[in-house]
Amino acid sequence: MKVTGTGAPSAPSAGKSARSASGFSLNQTAATPGSTAAAATSASAGLADVSALMALQGVEGPLERRRRAIRRGGGLLDRLDELKLALLSGEPDEGVMDRLGRVMREERPQNDDPGLSALLDQIDLRAAVEMAKAELRRSER
Repeated sequence: MKVTGTGAPSAPSAGKSARSASGFSLNQTAATPGSTAAAATSASAGLADVSALMALQGVEGPLERRRRAIRRGGGLLDRLDELKLALLSGEPDEGVMDRLGRVMREERPQNDDPGLSALLDQIDLRAAVEMAKAELRRSER
């Protein structure tokens, strides 16, 4: 519906596009040879809208960064626990070390909580020490 002044709203005409419940619109007019450029323009505008929406979804807020940081720290603790169990059982720990190294290589999200950052620093340090000890054991063989 188009607002054209202070009068009463006008009803949409039959040639206009109809909006669905999801907010997307479909053009109900038949394509004519001259309307090809207009259709291409509207299609590229739709792509730009989708691109902008996807870019906005890629922007994470502080809460999402905190969740990712906690998830990464939890994953490191899980891998360290697997390493502990493997060392206690005497099993070879190559697979565990590979998984630990993979989690260590993940980018650590920045967060604004100094307490959480300090805790994640300690977890990262412990994982780095275990990686260095495993490398030392590997070089001694």
